[in-house]
Amino acid sequence: MFDVLVYLFENYIHAEACPAPEQLARRLTAAGFEDEEINEALDWLSGLNHAASENRPVGIPSDASIRVYIDEEMRRLGPEGHGFVAFLEAAGVIDAHSRELILDRIFALPDGRVSLSRLKVIVLMVLWNQARPMDTLILDELLTEDDDGESPTLQ
Repeated sequence: MFDVLVYLFENYIHAEACPAPEQLARRLTAAGFEDEEINEALDWLSGLNHAASENRPVGIPSDASIRVYIDEEMRRLGPEGHGFVAFLEAAGVIDAHSRELILDRIFALPDGRVSLSRLKVIVLMVLWNQARPMDTLILDELLTEDDDGESPTLQ
C-alpha cells in the first residue's frame, strides 16, 4: 500500500490531479500494482479525504498548548515517531490539524506500531492531500530511507 501512495505522490503533483478512483485503479494496475494493495491505498486515501473534510479543530491551539498522547497513540508512534512528529510541529511543517490527520491515518492501518519510514509516507500524503507547500529539505527527509530498512521511494 505504501508503494502505491508514494507512486501517487511522485506521479501526481497535486492530489486534485488524480483521476477518479476507478480510472486511477486502472492506471495503478497498468503500472504493475496488485489489486489488493491498490484497494487498500484507495480506501486509505478515501479515509484521509473524509477525515480532512470532517475533522476541523474547534479552536486554534496557542503556542503554549501541548498535545498529550494517549497510551495507544504512543504505542503506535513509538518514541522515534513521536519525536519526528514533534520536530515537524516545532519546525512549522505541520499544524495541529495536520497532526491529528496523521494520527487518524495511523489508526486506519491494520498494524500496531508504525515504522518511521511509513510515518514519513503518511506525513507526505497528508501534506500532499492538503496541497501544502513543502520545503525541499523536508521533502528530502520524508523521502529518505531510514535505519529500519524500509524506503519510501519506489525501487
